[in-house]
Amino acid sequence: MIVGQGREVRDGTPRREPASIQSALFGFCRPGAPFPQAMSTDASPRSPDGTAVTSLRVTASASAGRRISSLDQFRGYTVAGMFLVNFVGGYTVIKEALPNLLHHHTFCSYADTIMPQFFLAVGFGYRMTFLRRREREGIWPAYRHVLWRVAGLLVIALFVHGLDGDFDSWQEVVELGPRGFVETAFQRSYFQTLTHIAVTTLWVLPVIAAGWWPRVAFMAASGVLFHLLSQASYYDWVLKRPGIDGGPLGFLTWTIPLLAGTLAYDLWQASERPPVTKLLLYGAALAALGYALASLNTITPPNSLASGQWPLVEPPFVRPSQPVNIWTMSQRAGSVSYLTFGAGFSLLTLALFVLVSDVAGWQLPLFRTLGTNALVAYVLHDLVMSAMGPFIPRDAPLWYLAAAFVLFFAVCYACLRYLEANRLYLKL
Repeated sequence: MIVGQGREVRDGTPRREPASIQSALFGFCRPGAPFPQAMSTDASPRSPDGTAVTSLRVTASASAGRRISSLDQFRGYTVAGMFLVNFVGGYTVIKEALPNLLHHHTFCSYADTIMPQFFLAVGFGYRMTFLRRREREGIWPAYRHVLWRVAGLLVIALFVHGLDGDFDSWQEVVELGPRGFVETAFQRSYFQTLTHIAVTTLWVLPVIAAGWWPRVAFMAASGVLFHLLSQASYYDWVLKRPGIDGGPLGFLTWTIPLLAGTLAYDLWQASERPPVTKLLLYGAALAALGYALASLNTITPPNSLASGQWPLVEPPFVRPSQPVNIWTMSQRAGSVSYLTFGAGFSLLTLALFVLVSDVAGWQLPLFRTLGTNALVAYVLHDLVMSAMGPFIPRDAPLWYLAAAFVLFFAVCYACLRYLEANRLYLKL
């Protein structure tokens, strides 16, 4: 439904807080939502005639009472990055001049850093709102709320991403049968961003309210399980199919950035000041671990480490010089090394926005607009690209492609700004 001006347009039922589309895509939280805060009455102020005046005083820590402007900015930047890489990907001039804006599946490019950032934001808001709802309504209503959200997002994904298969006659459908239809239809197209967010949200539900060590253990176990399944046969299957973003089992490694987002939320809750240093440290540690895992490529088939050879692979954003394998950073394969590095890089990016937005107080209205209606942005940008695509040849010169992108971005922004100005948000 569409909500606006704090009321449901459908039946006029009052609503205190119109929820933004982060409820669906970015962690079930209202944009810029403040942390929980304790309120107490303080009757000490006096009016000029000496009469006691009752006032409200915030007694929370610094992290509990402020708006998380950095998270809004971070989400908006991620949406802007998605606009860029999805629009220019596939054009010849970009392949030649700016290859880091493409998904290569053989190393981590700039384009590959975008999706982990979505999941980090999901995890941050997911833990925050789940804990709030559990405290306010109880544990079972909190679980039920998540299950309904996941179901809604899976339905939206069905129409946004579609299914595999193309039937020219009813006989083909009959011959395929129900089992064959399911096995064929749900292999590739459906398992993209929205589906991965929904399934991963469901997968981590048992530990979303747990302490930090069960979540870290769950994160590691999910990565190990995915790697073992990949070694068994899944890695070869997902590359040959080819899969998208790790394929049907990709939720196992998308768990890594999502739970990293829950840990980032914990840092905020435990800090009186914006936790820039800790975000930088934890982000650097995760990114380094991901790079170390990727470097196992040098000592595993089909590669071997020669005497005197440097034991590390090329750093992220640089094409590999050796054959790739299961340890290579690959968004298509959903490899453990890629999502571990992606989670760390996302934390580092978030730390930058914390420093700029929460510490220095600088904010970009553009990012706020993009971040507050992100599900609309996701659906809208695909529609606009489809409409403009026939007029942009694959071999178009850079100036023409750049002009087309500016127009595309302007159309998307204008629509999102209109919705923001009228307080209209897409809500599950």
